[in-house]
Amino acid sequence: MNDFKRETEYLLAPQLAACERVIRSGWYILGPEVLGFEREWGMQCGSPHVVGVGNGMDALEIGLRALAIGAGDEVITTPLTAFATVLAILRAGATPVLADIDSKTALLDLPSVERCLGPRTRAVMVVHLYGQAAPVDAFQALCGARNIHLIEDCAQAHGARWEGKPVGTFGAFAGWSFYPTKNLGALGDGGALSTGSESIAAAARQLRNYGQSVRYQHPVAGLNSRLDEMQAALLRVRIPHLQKWVGARREVARMYTDGIHHPDVRLLSIPPQAERHAHHLFVLTCDRRDALQSHLAERGVESLIHYPVPIHHQQPCRHLQRDPEGLCRAEQHAATCLSIPCHPFLKPEETQAVIDAVNSFPQSRA
Repeated sequence: MNDFKRETEYLLAPQLAACERVIRSGWYILGPEVLGFEREWGMQCGSPHVVGVGNGMDALEIGLRALAIGAGDEVITTPLTAFATVLAILRAGATPVLADIDSKTALLDLPSVERCLGPRTRAVMVVHLYGQAAPVDAFQALCGARNIHLIEDCAQAHGARWEGKPVGTFGAFAGWSFYPTKNLGALGDGGALSTGSESIAAAARQLRNYGQSVRYQHPVAGLNSRLDEMQAALLRVRIPHLQKWVGARREVARMYTDGIHHPDVRLLSIPPQAERHAHHLFVLTCDRRDALQSHLAERGVESLIHYPVPIHHQQPCRHLQRDPEGLCRAEQHAATCLSIPCHPFLKPEETQAVIDAVNSFPQSRA
């Protein structure tokens, strides 16, 4: 699904140089590398304020806390996401409310969100799942009309755009993950919060560092969640390659879209406004998903399931409120989805081999 070794040679020397720069500096926490990364990532993602933190989940939690969203407040989000999305809401002390997805895109469904709105709703957290931009303009309008916050989970969406505008610039803040498998990945954990609000950024900087702005003065109870200098330096080496890597992912996805033709396999649709899908993952659906996965494995094609267990079926979340009409589309997607390899270092012949393996899957007799 990923092949980190293929990138090693041409990135090895500059990354080693970045590591040496940090080691020789003698400054390892919240120093010039983090400041440089925050500035450069802000330029890349179109946000005036970036706060480097320990990981993507912390970015969401810190942002929620910066907005004073906590006990007694509800945040509407999707049941089809990495558990970190909902865990961040829980850790902030707020209550997640789960809306269903659009079955064509697997993204949060606006009518379902509207059914989940209530007097305690403080925010809608949109997940740009698989690297595809969600229809943020519609959610922006909904949140504006209700005087609630729009929050963007951009953990999988580095390089994605909606109607030409980078994701992460539509809501009160965005959370980013730099886990190694992401489109922009570190060599360990890392995350960031981006925002157009100076006050949110200031609160986030305080919260990430024990709740202090002045050393040894802690007016709020914060976290220990700081992007370290080494990972920041490595990310600075990797940022200039992001658009090239996203372009390579898009070419793999184009080959899949043009080449996969199987009556039992369905591809997700991409709205025209999401003209720059970042393709963190390429996901298809099949009612005989497990058989298809076994078929691919027999032909040397690795695949994974993102995500086999929807949030409301996870033990800590079985009690969560949800769309009164249910979450059947999310459940159906979780039971049928399958991710096939989509990374920047796939060779055209390897991509074609995946296509051939999918198309050779025996058809159902029904």
